[in-house]
Order: sequence, then C-alpha cells, then structure tokens
Amino acid sequence: MSDPVSEIIFHAYPQSPVAEKVRIAFGIKGLAWRNVEIPRLPPKPMLTTLTGGYRRTPVMQIGADIYCDSQCIIRELERRFPSPTLMPTDDQGLMWCLSRWTDGALFDQTVRHVLGSVGDQLDKDFAADRGRLYLGEDWAEGLKKANADLPHLVAQMRAPLSWLNDQLSDGRAFLLGAEPAAIDAQFYHVVWFLRGRWADGPSFLSEFTHLVRWEGNVQAVGHGTPSAMFPEDAIARARETEPLAQAGVAANEPQGLEVGMPVTVMPDVNGGEQPVAGKVRFANAETIVIERTTDELGTVCVHFPRSGYRIDVT
Repeated sequence: MSDPVSEIIFHAYPQSPVAEKVRIAFGIKGLAWRNVEIPRLPPKPMLTTLTGGYRRTPVMQIGADIYCDSQCIIRELERRFPSPTLMPTDDQGLMWCLSRWTDGALFDQTVRHVLGSVGDQLDKDFAADRGRLYLGEDWAEGLKKANADLPHLVAQMRAPLSWLNDQLSDGRAFLLGAEPAAIDAQFYHVVWFLRGRWADGPSFLSEFTHLVRWEGNVQAVGHGTPSAMFPEDAIARARETEPLAQAGVAANEPQGLEVGMPVTVMPDVNGGEQPVAGKVRFANAETIVIERTTDELGTVCVHFPRSGYRIDVT
C-alpha cells in the first residue's frame, strides 16, 4: 500500500497541455501517481475545496500539501525524487529562466493560435472561460483578432520551432543531450498542444524533421504509472494528514512577509480569478506557502510560485 504522506495525487484533465508537461516529468522520473480527473470548465468544487479557490490545471497534492502551477510541481518533484534528475546539466538556472518564456509568452501565443484557428466553431462556454483567462476582459474581440491574425501567429510560432529544430540537428535525442530534462517537458507541451488541437498542426510541424524526431523521443518517455482516484478520496487524504511544509521567511523579503501574516495569492494577470486567502507559512524568492484551515479539510498548505503570482497582505 502506498504511503499516504508521500503518494502523489494529480488533479488534471486529459486534454490539458500544462498537465501533459507534468505527466512527462512523471515519466522522466518513472513515478507512480494517482490521477484525479477534474472538469475542464468551472465550477470545480472538489479542486477549489483543496486549493481555496485556485481553479487552474494542474494541481498536485501530496498529503495535505497542495502544489499549484507546474513551476511548483516540477520543483517539488525534483526535491522529493532527485533521481533520475530533471536537471541533468549545470544549466539549472538558465533552464528555469527559459521556462518563464515557455510557460508564459510562448504558451500564451500558442493558446491564441489554437483559439484563433477554431474561430466561431469554438464551444461558447469554453471560449468564454479560456478567452477571459488568456485574452482579457474583452476576450470576444481578442478571439476575433486572433482569428484574423492567424497567419501572423503561425509566422511567430515558426521561429522558435526553427530554433529548436536547429538545436536538435546534431542528432541528439533530447534538447540538452542524451537524457531528457525538464526543459524537454516544458517545450513538448507546446508542440503537443499544436499537434493535437490545431487542424493544420501535423502538416505545419512536418517541416521540422529533427523536432518531430525529438517529439517521438519525448512521447516514448511516457507518463510513469498512473492509477485512478476519486476526488472524494483525495479530500479525505488531505483531511487525514498534516502538511509537511517548513515554516519561515528567507532573508531580503521584498514584501515584508512574516510567518502567520494574512495574505491573498492569485495569478498576476487580470483573468477574473478568485484569490486564495490564508496565512504565510513559508516564503523565499521562488515559493510562497500559505496555510489554510477549514472544517472540511482541517489544515492544509497551498504552495504557489512567486514568479507570475501576486501576493497582497490583507
């Protein structure tokens, strides 16, 4: 039987490209994990019960510690399961810096690309939800613009894929060499999204022969060993365990955060999302952990990245 304190519980849905990034990370590390399938669209009551309102995909749970955003998830996987590593070279800092582009501007561009290619055929509820997240309050006009700008968006995507193709032109199996790394998962989820959700994706990608070979190598890494779990059981797991997050605030804290201080945390974009409220448990340059106590869960700790998230003292 798995240890309830250390078993990985992954809250996601199959079509999520960001979840695919993490699933590849599970595969690189050869991990077993429990899969809780969540709805593609809000409301997501079981998920937001755990997170305190955060509704994005994916979320990882280990006991009563809840990890939001793939930045936090990948960092925690590397900390808990260091071998095989997601950082096989000495370029860890550069990989994290590059990931802010793959997960930020490049992914946002890919979303506009995919949404724009579908145009009026996009499901209205899905369009309203994802449009609000990625295109802002005036998402309907943004969607029309993305559709009209599709040739431009294709041109913008062609450049980075050409760079990746060049990187792989010496025959290497993965972007950094013979072993897969976090950066492979971080680029792969964009390519996976383009191929699977854009009708012209396969023909477009066929230009990049080295990239297509690499894509097959990453796909062959697999997803580790998943097994299904009911969301009610995941909530029970959080209630039956205690969070293991350390307490403290690192030196040079720019926002004056202190342990026990009440704060809210939310993505640093105007996506119309609910902030998560709690008390500071831990903070450093990379991570903010807030502690929440509810009747349904008891005490849980919710982990967020600092990069890309806004913290407000309440």
